[in-house]
Amino acid sequence: MRALVTGATGLIGRGLVRALGGAVVLGRDPERARQRLGNVEFHRWRPPHEPPPAEAFEGVEVVFHLAGEPLAAGRWSRARMRAIRDSRVLGTRRLVETLRGLPTPPPVLVSASAIGYYGDRGDEVLTEASTPGEGFLAGVCRAWESEALRARDLGLRVVTPRIGIVLAPEGGALARMLPLFRRGLGGRIGSGRQWMSW
Repeated sequence: MRALVTGATGLIGRGLVRALGGAVVLGRDPERARQRLGNVEFHRWRPPHEPPPAEAFEGVEVVFHLAGEPLAAGRWSRARMRAIRDSRVLGTRRLVETLRGLPTPPPVLVSASAIGYYGDRGDEVLTEASTPGEGFLAGVCRAWESEALRARDLGLRVVTPRIGIVLAPEGGALARMLPLFRRGLGGRIGSGRQWMSW
């Protein structure tokens, strides 16, 4: 299976490329991609404002779209929140526009979303069928999924997995939390009664 991966240098992307045994990679930095992923087929893409190169999709059977500005990489200023939103929503829009222009688009698009879709709902049991929540992240996730689902009009199967907090020895949330716990600063957050999806 020939797969194309965006966001391949991130924690989930690296694991996916490894599990696939390689992939076509769309990204901003070829050196970073080669350092983290080895010898992969790389095509430059600078989302969210430019479309990905159409030639990258030749022979591709599935697209895994994981690209997005990291949520925990800094203070959420207005500019940062705009970058978080645009990297996901406009980046996905550009991707789907490119798929629309292909003579034979890949039949499957797996476009990441996040559990932020549900918002803070307290003790409510949530499922894939639950309605979206309120707040910034819920709004981003709704718009992000909406852009991905436009690919259904092209006859593609579209999957939008709502990914939770990722814990892994080599990065993700765990790498940021462990130093605090090692200094005795870890513990419950807030009242300790908040739900945390792992």
